Amino acid sequence: MKRAERQYALVDLLRGARRPWSAARLAREFGVSARTIERDIGSLQVAGVPVYADHGAAGGYSILREYSLPPLNLSAAESLAVLAGLALLESSPYQGAARRARAKIAAVMDEAHRAPVQELLGTMHVIDAAPPTGGAVPLGILSDAIAARRVVRLTYVGESADGTPDHSATTVREVETMGLLRAADTWLLSGWCRLRDAIRGFRIERITRLEILDEVPPRRDPALLEADLARWQARRLLPGPD
Repeated sequence: MKRAERQYALVDLLRGARRPWSAARLAREFGVSARTIERDIGSLQVAGVPVYADHGAAGGYSILREYSLPPLNLSAAESLAVLAGLALLESSPYQGAARRARAKIAAVMDEAHRAPVQELLGTMHVIDAAPPTGGAVPLGILSDAIAARRVVRLTYVGESADGTPDHSATTVREVETMGLLRAADTWLLSGWCRLRDAIRGFRIERITRLEILDEVPPRRDPALLEADLARWQARRLLPGPD
């Protein structure tokens, strides 16, 4: 049985099981070593499959019964395109989600495609997308805040007349998150700034502290963000708060 087929079968078995299965029992069921089963479990967990380990004499692995893996039948070219695109997000605030998505695709990729796709991915090099530096906020927290539509309280380093960071111009603001923006060579958090009562874009490398608040604000008119984006594009300048 191929690795991807075994992992599909493993999910189906655990999903339908009434009791946890030990690694040794799963190994006997699939005719592989317990170590191989543990690696499969680890790969599935990285891919976001809710596999849980119950400890104790009657313990073992179990999974939410309503969970199942969706069918995914990609050609070699489609797998390459998706994985290459996800690789470009390694320098973005979506890097955590991108890594999980890559793991999911790799787990179900046709074995015949795996080697050539990995070889071609190894020939792709990106030299103009360095991760933001200087900030103290993990990138993944930004996408989480946006997905949850939360208000955030951030500490932001302003800039001097020549465009360099100016720590004397640091402000603390509450922002209703609206999205992420890639402009030139930097990522920005866009949202409604309550200090300025307007939409602003914050360079994420200049956010030194970020707190996700419990408040979920009412939705702003999307036309407000569209108008601001049009203004930024027309001026061809990086947006920034004032």
